[in-house]
Amino acid sequence: MFSLDETDLAIMRATQSGLPLTPRPYQTIAEQLGLSAEDVMSRMINMQEQGVIRRIGVVPNHYKLGYRFNGMTVWNIPDEVIDELGEKVGQLDFVSHCYHRPRHLPEWPYNLFAMVHGKSQAAVDQQIKVMSELLGAYNQGHEVLYSTEILKKTGFRSGG
Repeated sequence: MFSLDETDLAIMRATQSGLPLTPRPYQTIAEQLGLSAEDVMSRMINMQEQGVIRRIGVVPNHYKLGYRFNGMTVWNIPDEVIDELGEKVGQLDFVSHCYHRPRHLPEWPYNLFAMVHGKSQAAVDQQIKVMSELLGAYNQGHEVLYSTEILKKTGFRSGG
């Protein structure tokens, strides 16, 4: 098992609300913690490789960008083609999240989830139509779960 030292914890605390919006965010963190940018980056990569950090990426606030219509589409796709079709759905420029999840039969037959965002209901409806056409005859049913409120996305939280 990977053990975090005080420097790793300090880096996690400094980044838990996101990287600073500066031209060189790792340098900014390094200066705050009295480290080199290379040390911050290598430690973060190591924590990611060890599974302590799942991913480092951008989490846009779609609502602030004008995308006020959001829907989690759920699809019933044959298991033997889900990897191939999931790849294709995930590559659509309007899909922000796409993943395979287990079915919970008989109540929940859906195994492919894809989040879409649009500036209007009509835009989201068009995106869903495109996805449905892409999945073709493999689409054995789908639903759309629309967002009704915005939840704050957060990562690791540590005391102190």
